Order: sequence, then C-alpha cells, then structure tokens
Amino acid sequence: MTIEVTTLDPWTEAEEWNRYVEKSNGTNPFFRAEALRLQAEDTGTELHLITGFKGQEAVGIFPVFEFSRGPVTGAFSPAPRSWSPYLGPATLNLEKVKQRKADQRVKRFLEGALEWIEMEISPLYTRFVAAEFEDVRPFTWNQYQVEPGYTYVVDLEGSEEELLNRFSTDARSNVRNADDDAYVIEEGGPDDIEAIVEQVGQRYENQGRSFHLSPDFVRSAHAVLPDGSVRPYVCRPAGEDEVLGGILVVESDTTRYRWQGGVKPDADIDLPINDLLDWTVMRDGLREDLERYDLVGAGVPSINRYKAKFNPRLETNYTITRGAFGLDLAIDRYRKLG
Repeated sequence: MTIEVTTLDPWTEAEEWNRYVEKSNGTNPFFRAEALRLQAEDTGTELHLITGFKGQEAVGIFPVFEFSRGPVTGAFSPAPRSWSPYLGPATLNLEKVKQRKADQRVKRFLEGALEWIEMEISPLYTRFVAAEFEDVRPFTWNQYQVEPGYTYVVDLEGSEEELLNRFSTDARSNVRNADDDAYVIEEGGPDDIEAIVEQVGQRYENQGRSFHLSPDFVRSAHAVLPDGSVRPYVCRPAGEDEVLGGILVVESDTTRYRWQGGVKPDADIDLPINDLLDWTVMRDGLREDLERYDLVGAGVPSINRYKAKFNPRLETNYTITRGAFGLDLAIDRYRKLG
C-alpha cells in the first residue's frame, strides 16, 4: 500500500483542505484553513497543510506550523503559544476499512508526514498535541516521546432532566434554585468576546501566570469561521449589559469544547454563574443534537473538582515531542521577543 504525502497551499487550495476537514471525525473548526492562517499570523510561524492520499482518496491531514528564529527551529501542531484548541493529525475515509488496512494507512501516512517534516523543516524541537487521534503508536515507533494527558467529556444524551439529574447534588441545586429573574445567559457578540478574554487574562495575572490569547485573535476566528463555530456565552444581570462571566465555546458537528472562560467572577454576587453557564451550554448542545461537551482539561486538581460535578467521563489525549531538552523554553523566549 502506497500513501503519497504532499502539502496543500493554505490560500489557493483552502477549499480542498476544508473538504477533508469536514469529512474527518477527528477535527474541530480550528483545523479549517482560515483558522490555521490566523494561527500562523498570530504566532509568526509558517503553515504547512500536510495531506496523505491513497490514489485520489485523502486518508489523513496534519496541519504543522514551522517556527524559525536564528538557529532555533521547531515544528508544532498547534502553533507555539497559540492557545488554540486541539490540532495534531486526523484521519478520514477509514470507517469501512478493516482494522489491518486502517492500521497500515495510519502508519504509512504518519511516517510519510514525519519524513516530510524532517526533510523540509529539520526541526530541533517538535511538539504535537493529538486529542481525537487514538493511534499514536507510529510516533513511538519513530522515537518520539508520547505523554498522556486528560480531559473530561460529558455525553449529551437523554432528556434535559436526565442530563441535569446526572450532575452532583450541589450542581443540580445551583441550576434549579437560581433566581431566573436575576440574570440572563445568552450567546453574545464580538464585544463580549473581549470581556471574556480579559476576565481570563486577569485571572491568570492574579495567579502570576502568563496568558497570551488576544481578543483580536478570537474576534477574527469568530468572524471568519462558519457561523456557530465560536460561541461566546455570557451571563449578565437582568436588564443590564455588564458581563458577569462567560465561556468561549468552540463547536464542531458533534462536540462543544469549553475553550476559554468560566473563571471565578471577581464580583461578590450570590449567583452560581459558572454552573449556570455550563448548564446552558450543555442544554443548548443537547437541543441541537450534539453528542459531547468537552470540558477541555482534567489535569489540575483544584479545577477538576468543579468539572467533575457534571459527571463527565475521562478521556485521554497525547502530547508528542522530540528534540533537545529546553528548546521549548528557548522557542518560548523567541516568541516573546517576536
């Protein structure tokens, strides 16, 4: 079996790339060419749309960002310091293929993609994050380090009442007993995006941590991606424009991703804002026949306690690296200077 690995042009062949994104079960809106171009511009990297074909049939896609500053080179997916949702490789047209042939296609596509990266980029450091891509064996067979990570996922199934009843006692109580006349939760617009990002940035600053997601990047993604791909959910006091809290939701055909937001509000308000936000995001997803709500992360114990009360299941993702120790920090410094 021969898999031909090539690259598509991010501008002139964007439509073809997006068709493959739409056919794959392992992608999200940030795989689309218009979002990838934004990420490359935001991070000062060069975008490569690696694609694998068996004859005329596409079998795999792999967006890779090339970082180059002086002697430092790197290959990333997603781009370094981009704060984008999951990327990495994705496959397509494997549903009707027997396991042996599927294994062969994945192996040969990934080996071809990795060979292309080595030949064309020659990175000193490589970092990929594969979230909805389970077969990471070809990376280990090619001397990459594979480290598991975790996220929580709520299955959006049953009725609204059944979904709510699976929550913990306090989460159910917070949703059912909140004063409906005191607040409004709705999908907002570009101005609300800025308010959510600024809230998250302030929370990181208060904790002495760096945060590099810009409102301009999110607004641009909201504008160029198909309607509904980025949804800024906000909570306001009834009859007012003030944003008490919010969550940026990324939506694919099957899944809502809790991308950013949901930080503890600074205002002293007797209202379970984040419980109400998450419930509304899940309820609306259920109404739209989506299958999953990915809470995006299950690696911080203090945050896990909050997320776990929605009765999620644990899923595994993978961080795949290769290169000299410490080069990720060097690249981080170059990005700051850039």
